[in-house]
Amino acid sequence: MNNARTPVRGLVIVNAALLLLLGAVTLAPSSNAQRGGGRARGEYSMVSGKVSGSSAHVVYLVDSSNQDLVAVRWNESTKSLDSIGYRDLKDDSQVSPGR
Repeated sequence: MNNARTPVRGLVIVNAALLLLLGAVTLAPSSNAQRGGGRARGEYSMVSGKVSGSSAHVVYLVDSSNQDLVAVRWNESTKSLDSIGYRDLKDDSQVSPGR
């Protein structure tokens, strides 16, 4: 009879541990992205162009919600995108006094 109770006891212990784990995950604080703070969901547009002094074409990615612009180009040797530059359009649109 003692052998029959051992598997049941083990299952009770495992279920209690899983219940504690579920409670810890549920009550843990959420990250900034999950709370909706920080960056807004992006609305993206892409435009292709050329850069002076280079034969490679460039793709300009504009996030109109967060007012960001990133320029990237394809690197054939590494088969990856290389970042050329980043601009914060919000900062660029601020007019400083005296201009």
